[in-house]
Amino acid sequence: MCGITGIFEMNGTRAIDERQLQRMNDAQLHRGPDEGSLHREPGLGLGHRRLSIIDVATGQQPLFNEDGSVVVVFNGEIYNYPQLIRELQALGHIFHTKSDTEVIVHAWESWGADCVKHFRGMFAFALWDRNQQALFLARDRLGVKPLYYALVGEHTLLFGSELKSLLAHGGLRREMDPKAVEQYFALGYVAEPRTIFKQARKLQPAHTLTVYRGHALAEPVAYWDICFSLKNSISEADAHVELVQRLRESVRLRMVSEVPLGAFLSGGVDSSAVVALMAGLSPEPVNTCAIGFDDPVFNESAFAQKVADRYRTKHNLEVVRSDDFDLIDTLARLYDEPFADSSAIPTYRVCQLARNHVTVALSGDGGDESFGGYRRYRVHLMEERMRSALPMAVRRPVFGLLGRIYPKADWAPRVFRAKTTLEGLARNSVESYFESVSILRSPMRQALFSQRFKNELAGYNAQEVFIRHANQAATDDPLALIQYLDLKTYLVGDINTKVDRASMAHSLEVREPLMDHELVEWLATLPSSFKVRGQEGKYLLKKSMESYLPYDVLYRPKMGFSVPLARWFRGPLKQRLRDAVLGDRLVSTGWFDPTYLRHLMDAHQSGARDYSAPLWTLMMFESFLRQMVDRHDGDQTRVNA
Repeated sequence: MCGITGIFEMNGTRAIDERQLQRMNDAQLHRGPDEGSLHREPGLGLGHRRLSIIDVATGQQPLFNEDGSVVVVFNGEIYNYPQLIRELQALGHIFHTKSDTEVIVHAWESWGADCVKHFRGMFAFALWDRNQQALFLARDRLGVKPLYYALVGEHTLLFGSELKSLLAHGGLRREMDPKAVEQYFALGYVAEPRTIFKQARKLQPAHTLTVYRGHALAEPVAYWDICFSLKNSISEADAHVELVQRLRESVRLRMVSEVPLGAFLSGGVDSSAVVALMAGLSPEPVNTCAIGFDDPVFNESAFAQKVADRYRTKHNLEVVRSDDFDLIDTLARLYDEPFADSSAIPTYRVCQLARNHVTVALSGDGGDESFGGYRRYRVHLMEERMRSALPMAVRRPVFGLLGRIYPKADWAPRVFRAKTTLEGLARNSVESYFESVSILRSPMRQALFSQRFKNELAGYNAQEVFIRHANQAATDDPLALIQYLDLKTYLVGDINTKVDRASMAHSLEVREPLMDHELVEWLATLPSSFKVRGQEGKYLLKKSMESYLPYDVLYRPKMGFSVPLARWFRGPLKQRLRDAVLGDRLVSTGWFDPTYLRHLMDAHQSGARDYSAPLWTLMMFESFLRQMVDRHDGDQTRVNA
């Protein structure tokens, strides 16, 4: 696991400023504290920070091919590299290291841009081919590893693993993108390919970008997509057997390491399944790490302990106090962009704990999306059955009216919120699902934003992110469609971003067996009834793991990695929240309606409404402005359409 960065002069061979490049590389020191190296040649500079995991002795980067004409900087792991080494050696390539990084330069020589189709793993890399005068950027299929880029001036391309690396160059303006702000308040993150800053972009998962010297910046090209065919005729019994085999292979591939290795163990189904399979593959007890909370409502540590006891792991538990909110400003700096998932706090803490014991940790991330685990999936399927009974021409006016006049019940569980359900029935499937995952639904954002800001948006709605992906989904199956949407949006923008930044802040590599693209592809061939059956999510995974895990670990209600926001905001964070939401910083932007800000605050703190999620979103945005914008003199801090 590493950090990469670079500068490319697209229209000439002007010398790269070494101090500038060093500053960009140093901005990512936390991603690779073991080594840091630069490579410069006319018109090109590459930087790399290394966290040594595989081929510790000889895997330094930047790394070159045999004649030095191809060089790469790489972040991630290619798990099938031993097989690829044999293939490439058979094609005549000579290897000087035993690292997965060297596979990339030789694969490029043999297969060009198609090299990424041969890689099984998580990766983001930049490769320079001097003979072709081409810079090649690539990102893994499911977006586990990040890659940002920006064009500054007319011809200077910057890129890096984190946005802070690009900002360290000094040429990237902090001019905020209004559409990114709209996305943030809808989703809690800025969705690919946008960033919060208008000038910068994220390379989308499963995309490459080839830039030739002397040419304009081209559009990224997709090299892979997930296809929910749902046509696999395998029996349920055989699917149980094959799933365990595939999971075991995916876990085995991710256990290759020359440094201490372990796993996160939350006590949920996904991480418990990973630990169970690791235990069967390891001759030594598995190192496991768990976070507990002093508030029993949020504490899953007893279930993690059951799994640890069953497999006799070396279990490390740290109890975090339920008022662990000291990280607010730290998180704003860590994520570079506004980021509103409050579970970033316990994620940060469990990574901090894990790094005290291991350098590599396996996680259960990605299981909910592929196996059908989110409770919102079952709610959506229930609503979809009701939607299918009536045509849109009837549903939109009837249920839209009922939704508007029905009283709001923020306190109720989602399935009992009649107003929300009625509003959902008035929409199509994509619109309804978007609203169901939005932190501030469209009417709330309309009330929150000032008229000036709405003019800047010019009618843009973050819903367009979901519509764009839905148009590529190639499925009309209700469950498959929303799984596809989550794989393209929530998994990448929220889950992967959260884990990457939290783990890299502690120089910890996290590997995700449930995001193996071959496993995800196979699961997408299975019928949706194997994933959600009745009110049971993750049906196939749970049935397949019954002989491996305790019944109450498999079939207890899902808790998630939550923190008690509602209580914080009525108690120890009450004044801090008021200062953030009603203080000068948010109001001075001119983007928000002060009356609605006060309504959110007063209604929540009086107990009339639970507005904890919108208020956290506002609080993190205010912290982002203070940490990432206000401290930089001379930068633009306004939004521009």
